[in-house]
Amino acid sequence: MSAETLVEPELNIVKLLPGNLPAYTYIPGSSTAHPIRHPQGHSYGRKNRSVKPLAPETWQENRSYLLAIDLFNHGYYWEAHEEWDRLLRASGNDSPVGRFLKGLVKMAAAGVKVREHSIHGVRRHAASAGEVFADVAAETDDERFCGLELTHLQFAADRAAQLGYKEKHAVGKPVRVFPFSLEPSPLPFA
Repeated sequence: MSAETLVEPELNIVKLLPGNLPAYTYIPGSSTAHPIRHPQGHSYGRKNRSVKPLAPETWQENRSYLLAIDLFNHGYYWEAHEEWDRLLRASGNDSPVGRFLKGLVKMAAAGVKVREHSIHGVRRHAASAGEVFADVAAETDDERFCGLELTHLQFAADRAAQLGYKEKHAVGKPVRVFPFSLEPSPLPFA
């Protein structure tokens, strides 16, 4: 499979896994059906598949991790948050992997807060994510972790905490709210 077959032309973002993304993105407090609890939710009744812990050496094989990156990059922040949170529970909190995943969970939470129009929440979650990524970078003494450049993540999180976010978006329509995407390297299918 080549990278060209997985590029979303309107967004110019490489999709890491084949398959469709959800029909809508959930925004807490909105009119969208809760994805899991509501019978009309996009994931209602779906069996809870097991999640393999994330390992820095085999991140390219972890479907949950790649799915969460796809969800995040295409504006499904609540869904990315949920997927990374499940992966965090499977991987454990008290390791560089756990802290790295906490940073990603916080970035996804910042995206949800943008959609909820909570600028305080955006700033709090994004700034916290930046601190987490800086800590992981210092602890691992490596430029890349699970395919992502830690200094890029730290800069992106810090920048996300500073932006204004005044634009209103249609409820449930996935919209990228950050001026960056998560681009792991090397790509899993390269």
